[in-house]
Amino acid sequence: MVPRSVLAIGGNRFPFHRFEERGPEIAAAFDDRIDLTLTTDKDDLVDLSGYDAVLDYLTDSSMTAAQREGLTSFVAEGGGYVGVHCASDLTSTVADDPDDVIDFHDEPFPELRELIGGHFITHPEQAALDIHVIDHHHPVTAAMDDLTVWDEPYVVDVDDDVRVLARMDHPEHADMPVVWVKEYGDGRVFYSSLGHGTPSLTHEGVQRLIRDGTRWAVRDQ
Repeated sequence: MVPRSVLAIGGNRFPFHRFEERGPEIAAAFDDRIDLTLTTDKDDLVDLSGYDAVLDYLTDSSMTAAQREGLTSFVAEGGGYVGVHCASDLTSTVADDPDDVIDFHDEPFPELRELIGGHFITHPEQAALDIHVIDHHHPVTAAMDDLTVWDEPYVVDVDDDVRVLARMDHPEHADMPVVWVKEYGDGRVFYSSLGHGTPSLTHEGVQRLIRDGTRWAVRDQ
């Protein structure tokens, strides 16, 4: 079987989401059915013709118009999109000058918000989270059990038309969506808010979600 080609993109600006550390942890989730290429160059999004899917671990959503168009048109035309954790942080951008401050926006970037089907709002402190699989009729979670993982709990705003596969219990924000899928044009979108750092990204259950979510997004299931 020819492996599916996936471009995994992230950045190195934020300490807990540094892709030079998180990227290899994400890559460890995959077997030889996925050929994963790691990058921090957003210009790689302009032409995705050599890939079957994009795995997004970008902490900031600053993209040029050409980069946004490359990504959204790729998925709309049948490509896969896999968003992991910070990919849903669509309300902040980082200036090119590392001495500049982060620019926080009140509203998420609309093209990316439509693509993902939800966006990050805030998060409490990291904690042991009980994740409950609520949809065993979807290929990604059909054989998955509930799991407990130490992670950063994301509070998210989610569209009504996404298909939520798993939710979390949290004392401050009960019954919050954690994993969902949706269609975007002819493409498939998978998102998981899990994956803040090493304890989560090396957790067998989280790795399985990322692996099976990617396989579903590239239609390898």
